[in-house]
Amino acid sequence: MKYIKHLALASALVAAAALAFAAPVAENWENHCAKCHGADGKGQTKVGKKLNVKDYTKADVQGKMSDEDIIKATKDGVLDKSGKEKMKAYKGELSEAEIKEFVGYIRKFKG
Repeated sequence: MKYIKHLALASALVAAAALAFAAPVAENWENHCAKCHGADGKGQTKVGKKLNVKDYTKADVQGKMSDEDIIKATKDGVLDKSGKEKMKAYKGELSEAEIKEFVGYIRKFKG
């Protein structure tokens, strides 16, 4: 019984440590997304215009994206029609929780 309590405590500490090292979603957006999508989500950056990224402030754009679409694109990246990488995958850099936080962050851009 004592072993189980210690194991539970150790698991809780590991989970807490992982959360402590997760960056806030706004910081992750600035570090990984703003270069193309812009700080405001409009995609009007030099790179964003070149890649023809979506304007997340538009209701019709948001309406066509499911939460799962956002998570999948962030995890796996996005390829253009010819198969060339348009957006890199972040599954190796961001945790599952950090990736899921982008859903709410992107939804807030809708005007």
